[in-house]
Amino acid sequence: MIIEYVTQDAVGAERPPAVETRLGAVFVSMELSRSTWLITSLLPGDGERMSKHTLRAGDIAGLMERFVVLRQKASARTGQVFPIVVIQEAGLDGFWIHRVLEQEGIESHVVDAASIAASRRRRRAKTDRLDGEVLLRSLLSFKRGDPRVCAMVRPPSPDEEDRRRNSRERKVLVAERVKLVNRIKGLLFAQGVSGFEPLKRDRRARFDELVTGDGRALPPHARSEIGRLLDRIELLLEQMQAVEMVRDQISEATPTTDTLCGTGMLRRLKGVGPDFAEVLWAEGLYRHFDNRRQLASYAGLTPTPWQSGSVSHDQGVSKSGNPRLRTIMVQLSWFWLLHQPDSALSRWFHERVKLDGGRRKKPAIIALARKLLIALWKYVREGLVIEGAVMSKA
Repeated sequence: MIIEYVTQDAVGAERPPAVETRLGAVFVSMELSRSTWLITSLLPGDGERMSKHTLRAGDIAGLMERFVVLRQKASARTGQVFPIVVIQEAGLDGFWIHRVLEQEGIESHVVDAASIAASRRRRRAKTDRLDGEVLLRSLLSFKRGDPRVCAMVRPPSPDEEDRRRNSRERKVLVAERVKLVNRIKGLLFAQGVSGFEPLKRDRRARFDELVTGDGRALPPHARSEIGRLLDRIELLLEQMQAVEMVRDQISEATPTTDTLCGTGMLRRLKGVGPDFAEVLWAEGLYRHFDNRRQLASYAGLTPTPWQSGSVSHDQGVSKSGNPRLRTIMVQLSWFWLLHQPDSALSRWFHERVKLDGGRRKKPAIIALARKLLIALWKYVREGLVIEGAVMSKA
């Protein structure tokens, strides 16, 4: 297909087109859902007409057959054989479809859906058909050489993806544990009982001795419900112990790979515990970054300016990157101030806060998180120890 924007001079003679685009591939976008896949395609020699086809979700065989049909149509119209370029949004399906396409020799791209520009109308039409067309146009612009039209995701390898599971599972278990503890305390408080700690080892013995605020034994149904909640807490504690055992085995093993070396190096810093080290490495520091700006952007810790004419202010960090890495870095920054008070980064933080009269600690801690993340990245990649940092005892 050729799209031409033709201009004419004063005497009416046609000049060369200002923009000329030729399709050298069959472009396909995939709008994925739990039940169906909507396939939107654009073929060479077919003008600007996009065709749509619906498949049952998970039907890889049907998808490959559809690709064969698209290639045959493009070949019949142009007499040439074209490759296929596919785009899909990063979402619930993960990266298994992307890996299947690459195994079949098909060029595949996974895009961050939040990076695609959307209409700012108050009521914006949104359907799967429209989304499929927007995806396809974004892919065309990206292949024309416009890198800022959208942000393509770098899919992790299966091992890299599985590496994150241990730390993410622990986070889920901790959240469930907090929910159960709060539920037990709420039920007991309604009976006039306070001070009971469900996480202590003597919880069963203390639970048997509990009486209500007016001196009665706990009601039988309330006692049964709390007993079952304690059973679930004990199961969670066993699962957390198993997850933490795996974490310790990985970090304490002989550093023969980058993964083990990176986690072990982080744990040598005072204030960086095993949980911090595992999340930092598994969620971000194992990846390759060309510069510190890419790293800060991946964590969502880059500033977001807002400027129009004479009006200019900062909107805070973008929060467009990895939320787990960003959260752990903010938490680690507070621990860093506590355990590394003489480091150059801690001194910079206190001087920054002092200049503001003790106010604006929150923006300062975000800036410290960004600086600390970059310093840790240089430490694990190049071995540059953070200035003034204290190493923990073996």
